[in-house]
Amino acid sequence: MPHHKTALRLAAPVAVLALALTACGGGDDGDADAKGKDKGSSSPEASASPSEAASGGDLATGESATGKVAEDPGEVTYEIVAQKVDVGTEAEAAKAVADAADAKGKVLATAHVKYTHKSGPALTDGSSVHDGTTVFADGQRGGVLIGASEDAPGCEDPYDVDSWKQGESHVFCETYVIPAGATSVEVHWEEEDGEPYVWKFPQK
Repeated sequence: MPHHKTALRLAAPVAVLALALTACGGGDDGDADAKGKDKGSSSPEASASPSEAASGGDLATGESATGKVAEDPGEVTYEIVAQKVDVGTEAEAAKAVADAADAKGKVLATAHVKYTHKSGPALTDGSSVHDGTTVFADGQRGGVLIGASEDAPGCEDPYDVDSWKQGESHVFCETYVIPAGATSVEVHWEEEDGEPYVWKFPQK
C-alpha cells in the first residue's frame, strides 16, 4: 500500500496546510507509479453482489468492498465503504492552502470513508488502510491537501487510533483540491498492486 500520504502528513506542520500538487496532470512524487494506471479512464470489469464487489470496479452508493492491508502486526482484512464527499467553495479552498493562488478555480472535496476491521491481528499503533484512498474529479486525480481532514466534522484522525480490534469501525477522511464545477467526484480505494474500487458521487 502506498505510504506517501502518511509521510507527507507527518512532515507537514500542524498549523499550516500544505498543498501537494500531485494531480490534474500528475506529479513527481512517484504517485502515478505507486497507484498504477490512470484510474479515471478505465476500471476492471467485475461482477458484484448486492453488498460487496469482486476484485475492484465501480460500486453503488453504500456498497462495500473488502481488502487486505499489510499492517505492522500482520495482514488485516477490512471492509471499506465511501460514505459521502463534502464539496466546499473556492473561498474555503483559498483559506485552507498556504498560497491562495494554488486554489484559484479549485474547491475542497473531503471524502468520508468507513473502515471496519474484519479479520487479522488487533492494531495497537495506527493503521495504513487510509493510504489506499484517493479522490478523483471528472476522471482526474485531485491534489491532496495535507492536514485538512482531521478536524472535519465526523472525521477521525487515523494517527489517534492506537487500538483497533476486529469488529470495530473508524471513519477517516481525505481532503483533495479539485476543479470547481466538476460534475462527478469519485472516491478510489485499492490494495497494494490491486485495481481500485470506485464510488461515484455526481455533483449538481
